[in-house]
Parts: sequence; C-alpha cells; structure tokens
Amino acid sequence: MAIRVRAAAVQAEPTWLHLPDGVAQTIGFIEDAAAGGARLVAFPEAFLPGYPWWLWLNSVDWGAEFRARYLANAMTRDGAEMRAIADAARWAGVHVVLGFAERAGEDLYLAQAMISPDGRVRVSHKPSPRSLEREVFADGIAPPMVHHTELGRIGVLGGTDHLCPDRRVALWREQIHVAAFSGFTVCHDVDDDLAVAVNSTVGEQYARDSRTVVIAPTALVPMTGWAAVDARPPGHPMLSGGGGVARILGPDGRDLVPPLPPGKPGVLFADFVVDESANPWTDGQGYPRAC
Repeated sequence: MAIRVRAAAVQAEPTWLHLPDGVAQTIGFIEDAAAGGARLVAFPEAFLPGYPWWLWLNSVDWGAEFRARYLANAMTRDGAEMRAIADAARWAGVHVVLGFAERAGEDLYLAQAMISPDGRVRVSHKPSPRSLEREVFADGIAPPMVHHTELGRIGVLGGTDHLCPDRRVALWREQIHVAAFSGFTVCHDVDDDLAVAVNSTVGEQYARDSRTVVIAPTALVPMTGWAAVDARPPGHPMLSGGGGVARILGPDGRDLVPPLPPGKPGVLFADFVVDESANPWTDGQGYPRAC
C-alpha cells in the first residue's frame, strides 16, 4: 500500500535556557507545519531548552552555573509544557518528533518525544551520551524505538547515534527516519562549511544504507546574546556560527527539495510516498527480506 506523506523539518535557533519561550516557539512551528499541509513535523535534537554548547568552554565555573540553569529549564515528559505541546499536535492533527532535554529528578536525558495526532506521547533516550555530554546527561533508560503510525514506521535517532551500528540496527523496520541534529558550532578558525558537511554527510549515508526517507531537522547556533570568549588568546571568540542546514532526503541520499539557506530559520517541506514494496530491507510486510 502506498501512503502519501508531506513532512516538515524545522531549521531554527532554540530559545536558549528559557523553557516558556521555547514551548511557545515549538507550538508556533507545529502550527506553521500544519498550515503548510504537513502530517509529520520534526525538530532538532535538544531543541528544548537548546543543546548545552557551554560544555566546549574552558571555565569550570561556567559549567556549574549553566547546568543549574539547564536543569531548571529542562522539560518533564508529563509536565504542563509537554501537555501544551501534545495539545498543539492534537489540534493541528500532525505527528510531532521533538528533541528535548528530559528532567527526571536531578537527572537529565537526551530525549526524543514522538507525539501522535491524538496527543499521545512516547519518549526514547540517547542510550550513551558522548564524551562531554556525560557532564550533563545520564545514560538513557528508554532506548530508541520504531513508532508504528498511519504514515508508516517512523524511527528516530539524535546526532552521533547515527555513527553507532547497534543503534542503527535497532531501527531496521523503519520506513521514515528522523535524523535530529543539534546543530554544529565551530571553534576558532574552523571553516563554517564544516558544520554543514558533518550533518549532511551523516544524513546522506544513513538514507543510502537504510533505503529510507530521512528527515533531518537542525538547530541554528549563532547563540544570540552569548559572548563566548576564550581566554587563549584574549578576546578571540571561541564558539561561532554553525548549525548546518535542515534536509529531507530520498532513499538514494539526494535532496527531495532544495534545503533552506544556511542560517535562515524556517520550515522545510517535502512530499513523498511510503511504499512497503519499495524498501529492499523488508519483505512487504515489515519484516527483513532474506539475503
């Protein structure tokens, strides 16, 4: 059976460390996606309350300050903020994939919420945060999953999980993949083009390997209002630019539509057809085809 889908990928700067504004921003993008005819809208990794880029700064004192603020602005899976977003998904009649920092007591998790048009919320976690991420996030306790929907089977991974074979294999039954990127910032004199290349290459390779449509939202990382300056050398900005571009890719790794301009916030739309028989990894009923 062929299912026609219009999907939307968000490309935007988060409202850093300000949860109420972030919830309002998220609801606004859900409404924009629905107004554009989307049945599925995907947000970047850790969009609420923004990815903790301060981890790449030198000051230990800054780290303690920002972790407290980050925890205070992180979202619980059953709190008023998530209910407001789930209500927006229900009113708009769309599926929403939302990357957020989940607060559970004093612990934080890099989480992905799959919100259905009836307002039901399911949450998965990044199993093993990478390197400096462990300064903020605990190992996940709700592993990545494939969500069965009327649009097809939707799988979700965030950022560096795309480089882990075991997590990719866990999603072998998916037909639509959301590759949620937190953006990418650069230090000192690294070319901004690197930010675009890193995210884009990972998404393209995943599409080709899995033979699925890949929806790749990304955050913009100009870090408005943040004067992040490294002490070596004095006055030299440490974090600058970056973010990559949101893309929607076909199973061949090529863009289904031209991406938005780098650095420009907005919603990227694309239309495609989900067809069981078109996926060489399945037998037409959702099970792996014998090799």
